[in-house]
Amino acid sequence: MGRGETNAKKRKRQSEVKVAVNGTSSSSPAVDTTKPTAVFQPTKGRKWTVSVALPGSIIANAQTHDQRTSLVGHIARALSVFCVDEVVVFSDGHAHNSNKRHHNRSHTYSNQDQSEDGYTATSDPDHFLIHLLSYLETPANLRKLLFPLHPNLKTAGILPSLDLPHHLKPDEWCPYREGVTLPGADENGTFVEAGLRIPVTVEEQIPENTRVTLKFKPGAEEASKDAKSELILAEPVAPEEPREESGYYWGFNVRKSGSLSDVFTECPYDGGYDVSIGTSERGVDVEKLYSDDEEEKIGSFKHLLVVFGGVAGLEVAFKNDEELQKLPVTEVKEVFDRWINVCPGQGSRTIRTEEAVWIGMMGLRRLVTNNE
Repeated sequence: MGRGETNAKKRKRQSEVKVAVNGTSSSSPAVDTTKPTAVFQPTKGRKWTVSVALPGSIIANAQTHDQRTSLVGHIARALSVFCVDEVVVFSDGHAHNSNKRHHNRSHTYSNQDQSEDGYTATSDPDHFLIHLLSYLETPANLRKLLFPLHPNLKTAGILPSLDLPHHLKPDEWCPYREGVTLPGADENGTFVEAGLRIPVTVEEQIPENTRVTLKFKPGAEEASKDAKSELILAEPVAPEEPREESGYYWGFNVRKSGSLSDVFTECPYDGGYDVSIGTSERGVDVEKLYSDDEEEKIGSFKHLLVVFGGVAGLEVAFKNDEELQKLPVTEVKEVFDRWINVCPGQGSRTIRTEEAVWIGMMGLRRLVTNNE
């Protein structure tokens, strides 16, 4: 306040500030900004998907276990915020890759996936990245059932919450829910732990410790709230159904590929990825995707793939990929439909992969939200 400002003027100024901030008079109830309001609201079902691929070698570049764990947390948060449906971890030839298994969130995490010394961040960075991404995507109440104690998870407590639409609290209701089958399946069906008052019952016989996506039957919501009810009925459905039928964002599937070419050839979607985008500081400005330049502009898509490189870029993954070297292409940019720079004019000499995911998905936001 200026020295010559009277108390009356001060009160008037403070009143004007309150109105400007709240958009209402000071007598109106203030908005409680300490509570989140950006709850995901489904609109209509969608068949199209967004996939992100990145190399596991970025884990080996981190110096300590805490740094590696934090890196995975940053990536998982970006995938969640931008509603990515699939993340593919591939080997770019810079890291040891002894494990060729594919991982799907619908299955339990097997102890067979451990390396000999248990901890895999140094022996198999791809595995470490997949392990932690799968852990974070799983609802918290199911993790103890699906993820046994493991050295990779020794500091899992510092990982950020993803707070995904399918990470439901016991008092929250949704027509769909994730669960894990319990022992004792018989001719009467299977009990499924889904974080509700009592286990959910499905008619099918499913092996224990299997993650399943549930769709509740009529009357299930009332039964879940009625302390006298001993039966909550549901049916197992495909993990894609909440998205395809009702428009829910239902987390990301984690897939492992042995090389950059495998990202494309092992695509789980019919017809493959119809639009692929590679990222590099040597690419064209991402804004050109929205210009009138027909060569760069992208229309609607069914399955979008965005690929990020590691420390040495996608060029190294291209050179170390035997299958891509057989193709009549000389540069990695020819592998993709578009080759873009997500942050032209960067101030730092380098943009880390975990940063590039955030920047890149933000730059592609309009492409995704305008898709039909």
